[in-house]
Amino acid sequence: MSLRAYRRGATVIVAFTFPGQGSQTVAGGTPWVGSPSWEVVGRASELSGVDVEHLLLKADGEELRDTLNAQLSTFVLSLVMCDAVRRAGVEAEHYAGHSLGEYTALTAAGGLGFADGVCLVTVRGEAMRAASAARAGVMVAVIGLDEEAISDACAAAGTEVWVANDNAPGQIVIAGAAEAVADAAAAAREAGARKAMALPVAGAFHTPYMEPARPALESALTVARFRDPTGAVWANVDASPHARAGDWPAVLSAQLTAPVRWRETIENMAGQGVELLVELGPGSVLTGLAKRTVAEAGRISVGEPEDVPRLVELVAGA
Repeated sequence: MSLRAYRRGATVIVAFTFPGQGSQTVAGGTPWVGSPSWEVVGRASELSGVDVEHLLLKADGEELRDTLNAQLSTFVLSLVMCDAVRRAGVEAEHYAGHSLGEYTALTAAGGLGFADGVCLVTVRGEAMRAASAARAGVMVAVIGLDEEAISDACAAAGTEVWVANDNAPGQIVIAGAAEAVADAAAAAREAGARKAMALPVAGAFHTPYMEPARPALESALTVARFRDPTGAVWANVDASPHARAGDWPAVLSAQLTAPVRWRETIENMAGQGVELLVELGPGSVLTGLAKRTVAEAGRISVGEPEDVPRLVELVAGA
């Protein structure tokens, strides 16, 4: 999407956005092998003790579905792409990430050093994997109803299903026990939802089912070295920017069991003047959500090296 029509000769206000778990793809790192930015992968492997290059090049879908593998591979590949666009001269004033992507956003904005970011994502992934093993759950995206109607459907289904993500107008994710989620999805369809789709994740994230993961995560958050970020980093829990390093341990802890308020985040960033949303990571889910949420904003997903020159041209108004 060209910005020339309304930004000719002016600086475009850019936001980098980063996807979360479920965006990972088999061999998703292949296009980036040989890029100078690929060095990020080796550093992440050394710090985490996980062969991230294997995850990005050779792991199958089942291996990537594992919570730790999905989170770490998505985090690292997103930072490979972020490094590539920065090498091309593109910077952002705003940062936001969906669920796991919030850690990527904070790292990209300098609020966390790379080593601390890798450590936190590794601990988070392991803790959430253990919580999911202890209490199985599922996540389902419901299309075609607003949050109030879906909350009513969840209430009708019982106590073990919750709204987990408010992604875009007409797209809400619910999560919890499989039977309760199925009942809520059926109630939503009866209320007019167009469809309900299971997500490729291994637990009921952003619900009380993740409470057992909190002690390990908070222990890691306590020793992580947070810094004031270089730009506005928007939090999932309140759809607001947090500029102080001291805010983030509590914000990231709360995010574990709180709904992701992504629709509001994108609306609020647009309200603060963001004109171009740049998705950095596997897939283009966030770009699609942005199109449904703030149609007037420019948007582009950078998933392969050839997307980088397109982004440079877009920012330059070429």
